[in-house]
Amino acid sequence: MKHRLAALASLAALAFCISPPAWAGKTLDAIKARGQLVCGVNTGLAGFSMADSAGRWSGLDVDICRAAAAAVLGDGNHVKYVPLSSQQRFTALQSGEVDLLSRNTTFTLSRDAALGLHMTAVTYYDGQAFMVPAKSGIRSAKQLKGKTICVQSGTTTEKNLSDYSRAHRLNLKPVVFEKLEAATGAYLAGRCAAYTTDASGLASIRSKEAKNPADHLILPELISKEPLGPLVRRGDDDWLAIVTWVIYGLQEAEEYGITQANLEQMKRSDDPVVKRLLGTGEDMGKLLGLDREWLLRALRTSGNYGEIFERNVGAQSTLKLPRGANRLWNQGGLVYPMPIR
Repeated sequence: MKHRLAALASLAALAFCISPPAWAGKTLDAIKARGQLVCGVNTGLAGFSMADSAGRWSGLDVDICRAAAAAVLGDGNHVKYVPLSSQQRFTALQSGEVDLLSRNTTFTLSRDAALGLHMTAVTYYDGQAFMVPAKSGIRSAKQLKGKTICVQSGTTTEKNLSDYSRAHRLNLKPVVFEKLEAATGAYLAGRCAAYTTDASGLASIRSKEAKNPADHLILPELISKEPLGPLVRRGDDDWLAIVTWVIYGLQEAEEYGITQANLEQMKRSDDPVVKRLLGTGEDMGKLLGLDREWLLRALRTSGNYGEIFERNVGAQSTLKLPRGANRLWNQGGLVYPMPIR
């Protein structure tokens, strides 16, 4: 009897130690059935998500959608983009209109706990700032006391503005607009002394919408933390895991020097981490309900995180935003991907 109990205990311990492959969740099943990932994006924010005259979408958020589609469907072009306003975005995800919301959205406690949504991983560390006409002579946010500020409703921006005004006794006067385009147009028409949103958004607006970008100055103060990233619906942990680990994979690939250009060369690497990332070693895909080359396809489609950043918002883009906090952790930044192992 003792030997039998010992054998059963050993089997139980072995079963506990061996993790079975993850089963595909209902969201992944639906994506595979239609052969397309439906991704909610901004209606038009240069560097993050914007369509050209031919309807081709590009941007940092768009590249995350393409990478996810490549990982689960084998082709990063199998994406339907749904442009959403700030007011529409959460309802669209909650209702199932979109599978993934990749729309420069800030992670906050209330959004995580009260909307039936799950945050995945941060894709851009940002902060709220102010933009003013250069000719105004304003060089600090503290000089905005009593002035009108154009702001979009339904965003963290509106609450941050109120909190900042109250904390510093500035008596700022918000002029609120439902749509981004309306807020931008009002500021450029001179209806407000300043415009406030995420610093990256201000750089995008200045670059794409202003007749002469040099006529507008982004003030140096950041008045909030704005960690941006994709969201998914609660209730499907398998889909949450896939999206989260696609992002971490893109980031860890940069850390280990894997790029679009050297993928085939890196597949011959003996580095255990590189082998796991590219599917030539331990099979990490089966733990997500995917095949072993899930991340290889994502990287072939979008490149690593650094490539995505530089192409869309960094040195190779019209925005030319500095990496700053979005550098890798071992280069002085905040991007610290969880290890794929």
